[in-house]
Amino acid sequence: MIFADVPLSEAEGAIAAHSIRLGDLVIKKGVVLTAQHLKGLAALAIDSVTIARLEADDSDENTAAARLAQSLLGANVMAHGPATGRANLFATADGVLQVDAARIDAMNMVDEALTVATLPNWRVVQRGEMIATVKIIPFAVQTTLLERSFAAAGSTSPVSVAAFTPMRVGLVATTLPGLKPAVIRKTSDVLAKRLQTGHASLVSEVLVPHKSADVAEAISRMGGEVDLLVLFGASAMTDRRDVLPVAIEQAGGTIVHFGLPVDPGNLLLLGQWTRPDGKTIPVIGAPGCARSPKENGFDWVLQRFMAGLQVTREDMMRMGHGGLLMEIVQRGQLRADLGAVE
Repeated sequence: MIFADVPLSEAEGAIAAHSIRLGDLVIKKGVVLTAQHLKGLAALAIDSVTIARLEADDSDENTAAARLAQSLLGANVMAHGPATGRANLFATADGVLQVDAARIDAMNMVDEALTVATLPNWRVVQRGEMIATVKIIPFAVQTTLLERSFAAAGSTSPVSVAAFTPMRVGLVATTLPGLKPAVIRKTSDVLAKRLQTGHASLVSEVLVPHKSADVAEAISRMGGEVDLLVLFGASAMTDRRDVLPVAIEQAGGTIVHFGLPVDPGNLLLLGQWTRPDGKTIPVIGAPGCARSPKENGFDWVLQRFMAGLQVTREDMMRMGHGGLLMEIVQRGQLRADLGAVE
């Protein structure tokens, strides 16, 4: 692309590089200059203008933005635009955003002329929400650079939304002497609201003594009717040999992973249980902080399941980046005594 200050005699058909406002004369940046524009400039004693002119191997900013946006589109994503070298991407369904950060980085590394910005990976998004934007910096970009950016995007789209789908969820909560009924009610209410966000519903709940045998019996009885089970213990889990992990195994299930590098949410347990129809469902042993509506590690795991995604042991162990969340009232001990910090 040619970018230069040229005499008016050489400017017709070129792109105005900057907006010009002089008296009644208004020429907006990006406008293709016509003879009428140039006549107006000459009448104001202006003899040159800064222009951009495409060369043979160039794609104009809007064409480039539209094509680059199309290379990003995955499931449940649509593009809008382009205008002024920008095209935006929007979610077409409620769900969990999936971004291949490495490929977005690779696209941005091709050249400073092409930029792609997205919301964070695993973000919960709503239908109609803008999730990414493409911006071409100059008025045109070499087609060869555009092709290199397509190659960096890869053969599969790097931006998609895993849509929430209806899911039946069961709750098994345990009780111990001293646990207030209000806490139990709040636990159920908060869980129901979380599920509503993901198009899921709490279809069954039961309260049992804080004993492995009772929890195991509840799992076996309720598990065949739901797509996911959530276990809330009256006392926090501290080991794989504690009540809830043992109960999952006694019911014929398995433990996938115990412990999450997200705070609040460290004491989350993930297990599996196979229904009589042969379908394996997730069983989440919820940490105590999940009784609060504030964001915690339980949300991160639950949201993925509600979007139809699998959560593996490795997935959980990779949640540490960004996993330090805000303090919540329910924490019995703050991370630090601020009075002792110099």
